[in-house]
Amino acid sequence: MKALLALEDGTIFWGRSFTGPCETVGEVVFNTSMTGYQEILTDPSYCGQMVTMTYPLIGNYGTNYEDIESEKVQVRALIVREYQEYPSNWRSQMSLADYLMKWNIPGIEGIDTRALTRHIRLQGAMKGAVSTYDLNPNSLIKKAQTSPDIKGIDLVKEVTCIMPMFWKKGSRIQIKSLENFEWDNNKFKVIAMDFGIKYNILRCLEQRGCEILIMPASTNSDTIDTLEPDGLFLSNGPGDPAPLHYAIETIKTQLGKRPIFGICLGHQLLALALGANTYKLKFGHRGGNQPVKNLSTGKVEITSQNHGFCVDINTLPTDVEITHINLNDNTLEGIIHKKLKAFSVQYHPEASPGPHDANYLFDIFIQFMKS
Repeated sequence: MKALLALEDGTIFWGRSFTGPCETVGEVVFNTSMTGYQEILTDPSYCGQMVTMTYPLIGNYGTNYEDIESEKVQVRALIVREYQEYPSNWRSQMSLADYLMKWNIPGIEGIDTRALTRHIRLQGAMKGAVSTYDLNPNSLIKKAQTSPDIKGIDLVKEVTCIMPMFWKKGSRIQIKSLENFEWDNNKFKVIAMDFGIKYNILRCLEQRGCEILIMPASTNSDTIDTLEPDGLFLSNGPGDPAPLHYAIETIKTQLGKRPIFGICLGHQLLALALGANTYKLKFGHRGGNQPVKNLSTGKVEITSQNHGFCVDINTLPTDVEITHINLNDNTLEGIIHKKLKAFSVQYHPEASPGPHDANYLFDIFIQFMKS
């Protein structure tokens, strides 16, 4: 089925839909991972975006019910060079096309993804529209131009949990009321602020002896104090951190009360709460092969990343120490407060997909709670 992808600057790409009729809009970005497309599709940090895979052949190992990072597909569309219609893997339970159609998400193939990626690298990530209905380039370009801009929008409201959730043995269990909630005193009590949290973060915390209570992004500081957790975790999530004033205020009032660990959007929110500023990157960092230097050890870690915004390194207060730097563009990748037990990283130590070079950060969080 013929499909058209139009970018807001007037550039168009012709392709085919392998999931049936469709039309959607979103920010067009690219991911350089060779595998892990199912984890990417279900990562809430991609809410509002159409993801282009730079690896040319996608779908060859199908999908399953285990390699997920949230309860549904979060991307607006998946754009690939070539879709493999017949998956071959012993773990495969459903083809990629069927999986996308289950969630009514467009899958587009036949696009010159190399040209598209190069265009985004040169011009920057931009809004786009894809359609099988409207094949008029001028009309679709206008739809891309008039679609909402990710900058300045609170996308966390679309992905956060509505009610508190308890994480146990790989599943989220909804809690109707916190009045009778009791912690297991033999475990580290962690409140995870859900800005779009990935399941593998919860798995990593649980493996280290944590009991995790997942709270909505709008949870205030008084509620956290009442629950008396040992530590506060700030999760990943989609979009611009600046509009999340409610979350920034909560973090401000929690500083110094208990250890705080932030990842990705959680890192940006912690930095904003400490007084720094954020800005939008030209085309963002998305993939499983991003080199980051640990300034305390001098070692280089290969990391998994997915973010379009960044903390301005020049606006950090003097009591905040830089711990990690991106070696591709020297942007900020990690901070720690010199006095408070609060630290964060821009990348994803939990991977899924990606390398495990940085999973020691969860152990640091545990040590902070121990002490």
